Amino acid sequence: PPPPQYGIVLDAGSSHTAMFVYKWPADKENDTGVVSEHSMCDVKGPGISSYSSNPPAAGTSLVHCLNQALRDVPKEKHAGTPLYLGATAGMRLLNIANLQASDAVLSAVAATLKSYPFDFRGAKILSGEEEGVFGWVTANYLLENFIKRGWLGEWIQPQKKTLGAMDFGGASTQITFETRDTIDDPRNEVMLKLYGQEYKVYTHSFLCYGRDQVLKRLLSKLLQAESYQPTVHHPCWPTGYDKSLLLSSVYNSPCTEKEKPSLAPNTTITVVGTGNGSLCALHVSKLFDFTTCSFSRCSFDGVFQPELSGNFIAFSAFFYTVDFIQTVMGRPVHLPSDLKDAAKTICATSWSELLQKAPKLENRLSDYCAVSTFIYLLTTKGYNFDNHSFPNIAFQKKAGETSIGWALGYMLNLTNMIPAEKTSSHKSMLYNYWVILILLFVVTTLTSLVTAICLLRRSKSSAI
Repeated sequence: PPPPQYGIVLDAGSSHTAMFVYKWPADKENDTGVVSEHSMCDVKGPGISSYSSNPPAAGTSLVHCLNQALRDVPKEKHAGTPLYLGATAGMRLLNIANLQASDAVLSAVAATLKSYPFDFRGAKILSGEEEGVFGWVTANYLLENFIKRGWLGEWIQPQKKTLGAMDFGGASTQITFETRDTIDDPRNEVMLKLYGQEYKVYTHSFLCYGRDQVLKRLLSKLLQAESYQPTVHHPCWPTGYDKSLLLSSVYNSPCTEKEKPSLAPNTTITVVGTGNGSLCALHVSKLFDFTTCSFSRCSFDGVFQPELSGNFIAFSAFFYTVDFIQTVMGRPVHLPSDLKDAAKTICATSWSELLQKAPKLENRLSDYCAVSTFIYLLTTKGYNFDNHSFPNIAFQKKAGETSIGWALGYMLNLTNMIPAEKTSSHKSMLYNYWVILILLFVVTTLTSLVTAICLLRRSKSSAI
C-alpha cells in the first residue's frame, strides 16, 4: 500500500498548547475510521494568550514541538502535510480585552508556523460553537457512530445513536448533543450532513466557565464577601494551605474585571484555606444564575437547553478531575451523590494529607475541592443530569489511542475528509483479502475432503 498521509493540528488552549500529528492511509477516498493519532507533544509553558505583552515569544514557544513534528512526519511527506492552529477561549478572552494584542500573538504564531516546510493552512480563533461541534464530531468519529467498516471491508452506517460531548477547558466549557426537540435559540442549533445523514445538534459554549476562570471568579467573590481584608478565608482550599496574592492576578481577566475593587492592583492579600465543603458549595453556586430564562427551558445564565438525551462523553478537565477522585481519593463516581460526597471529602482533607496522597500534583492539589464542587453543580443544577441520566456520562480522555477534543474534528472538516454524501459502497483492499482467504479455505476444504475419501477407499480396498 502507498505510504500514509499526515496532518498536524495545534490546539492552542487557554492554559497550554498541544500538538497532534494524525495519519491515515493515502488511498483513503473520503472514508472514515482510519485517521488515528500518530503522536502528540505538549508545548512547554502557558497558553499563547499569556504572551500578549511579548507576542514573538508565543511563536518561539512552539518550536520544540514543531521540531518533533519534523521527525515524526517522514521528510518526503513534509510539503504535503497540512498544518493548522486553532486557538480557543484564552484567545477569545484576549480578543475581547485587547484586539491588537490578540492579532499580534496570532501573527507571531503564524510567522513561526510558516517557517516550517509543512503546508501551513492558517492560525485562527475558533468560536465556542465550533469548539463544541468539532469535539462532538471527534468523539463520534472515533467511536464509529457515523460509519464503520463491515467485516467484508465495505462501509456501513451502524444505526447507532450519537454521543453527546462535554468539554471543560481552562477558560470555557462546552456541551453538545443531538436532539429531536425544537431548539428555541437559533444560535445553539447546528445542522450537519455527514455521509448522507443529517444531524440536528444543540451546542453551547460558556465563556468564563473553564477551570482557571472559575477559580479566578470564585476568588473574586470571596474577596468581595470579606471586603478585601488583608487576610481572607477560602472554604474550598484545604486547611494548612495559604497563599499571598496580588489583586492584579485576580482581576486581569474579562471574566472578573467588572468586579475589580478600587484598591491598588499591587495590593497583597493573604488567602487562608478553611476546608469547608458546604460553604465552598454555597460560594461556587453563586457563579451560576438560575433565576432568568426567557425560553421554554434553560440550563443557567438564561441559556436555552433542550432536554438531555442519550449517552455522553466528558473529556479534558472533566476527565482529569474524576480520574483524581477515583485514583487518588479511591472513590467511585457513578451517581451525582458520589460526586457530591467525593467533593466534600476532598474539601475536608488537609493540605498535608493531600500532599501525601499525590505529591506529583502539588501545583493543582489546592483546587480539586473547588473544581469537583463546580463539576457537581454544573452537571446537576446546570445541565440537569440526575440519577437516571448521570450514569450515562463516560469520563474519558481517549477513544482507542486517540485523544478526544476538537482538534481531530477540525482537521477532518478542513480537509473535507467527512463527505456530506453517502460513501460509495466501495470495497476496500480488505475485501480482496477476504475473497482470497475464502477461496483458499474452499480449496483447502475440498482438498482435505478428496484426500479423506481417497484414504477411506484405499483402506476399504486393502481390507477386502
